[in-house]
Amino acid sequence: MDLSVVVITYQSRAHILECLRSLESALRMADGPPLVWECLVVDNDSSDGGPELVERDAPWARVLRTGGNLGYAKAVNRGLAATSGRYVLVSNPDCVWDAGSIATLAGWLDSHPRCGIAAPRIHNTDGTLEYSARAYPTPFAFLFNRYSLLSRLLPRNPWTRRYLLLDWDHESPREVDWVSGAAMLARREAVTKVGGMDEAFFMFNEDVDWCRRMNLAGWSVDYVPAARVVHHIGASEGTSDRVILERHRGMIHYFRKHHPAPAPLDALAAAFIMARARLLVAMNRRGR
Repeated sequence: MDLSVVVITYQSRAHILECLRSLESALRMADGPPLVWECLVVDNDSSDGGPELVERDAPWARVLRTGGNLGYAKAVNRGLAATSGRYVLVSNPDCVWDAGSIATLAGWLDSHPRCGIAAPRIHNTDGTLEYSARAYPTPFAFLFNRYSLLSRLLPRNPWTRRYLLLDWDHESPREVDWVSGAAMLARREAVTKVGGMDEAFFMFNEDVDWCRRMNLAGWSVDYVPAARVVHHIGASEGTSDRVILERHRGMIHYFRKHHPAPAPLDALAAAFIMARARLLVAMNRRGR
């Protein structure tokens, strides 16, 4: 098997068929033999009829029901264990792939044996660039990340520029620290050596951690802008209180894992991050 596609769904009925229907042309190469591939939809206990829709309208895709909302990392690992391709595409259900894009990523892995993960250029639905290739987060990342108020107020500040790689045109391929888990092609050999995603992350930051572990094991993470995808960002996430809290818990776990600090400083940082989470939860509730 050349390639396995693993799509993680949760209440994704509105987008999943468009994603799946984009795969065939995205996997088609301009020349050479066609890729032999499989598709697995791993569903985290959706109640919107999405799994049944896939079984009815895209019967060539297998559906694996997890039986509960396991979170993104656990669902990805279920998909890795249930597939056999030498390359594994991990995709959100709200990603629509351009023609030839997945084949382009596979070709990149073929020609770059050190590459453990290759990722496409991601566009938002309005055509703007999603800054999906980034530098490792520093302790300031939760203040100056892609969604933060400070980044919106001061978009050219040095911390945001460094984190989102804003001084690079994003038009040329290059090695980066990490790429968004919404759309990435992983080499099975690298996954076998490094392991799957860290299941201590429920949602968010598991992609940063996975890429970092790839880098530490000697594999590169490469951004390949010739491959393109449109991401209906947020459609597979929502803005629930749980999403906000899990994003911040993921930050704490990531920094404890990769940047351990003395206990008093660790406790202070964790308290500050969760205070920010509670503020965002309050703002989210007010906006409903």
